[in-house]
Amino acid sequence: MPMTTKTHSTKQRLIDTGMPMLLQHGYNDLGIQALLAATGVPKGSFYHHFRDKEDFALQVVDAYVTAVHAGLDECLGDAGRPPLSRVRAFFEMTQELYREEGYMGCLMGGLGQELSGVSEVFRQKIEWCFASIAERLAACLEEARRQGDIPATCDVREMADLLVDCWEGAALRSRLRRNPASLTAMLDFYIRAVAVG
Repeated sequence: MPMTTKTHSTKQRLIDTGMPMLLQHGYNDLGIQALLAATGVPKGSFYHHFRDKEDFALQVVDAYVTAVHAGLDECLGDAGRPPLSRVRAFFEMTQELYREEGYMGCLMGGLGQELSGVSEVFRQKIEWCFASIAERLAACLEEARRQGDIPATCDVREMADLLVDCWEGAALRSRLRRNPASLTAMLDFYIRAVAVG
């Protein structure tokens, strides 16, 4: 039993340390040796947990999207708030995380831009991640539509996809500018544009 805990903690330490390194350096510039040095984990332990660098990065993406879904659960599940307010709360929480990380943007967006043209595995993984987020947002937007907060004729899935697309573009601009202005402006514009009244 203690062996399992140690094994899990070693793998988790690699993922937790690797996530900001991937965000800062990207996939191609992340050296396994730098990751091992940062974690104090021997090379053999890395390859015990991951087949190769690609497998490692894919598992980091899984951990990242799990955290994103936890944020979605927390914000979108808050039945005490109107649906559009819940959607806004999720993106504001995400914006705060970006601020804490120095406006490095979205890991999925960064890896998607870097790797989608050269790796079908990464392209499909990142597209699935974005689609899963849009699906969750669409459910909340559907609730807003049923309550009359957005027009009854809206295609909520299309609106959710557009929201994810706009956010990712704004996240890139916030990374370039190292400030939240693009994120705030995009979110304000989107909520004003979709809300009835």
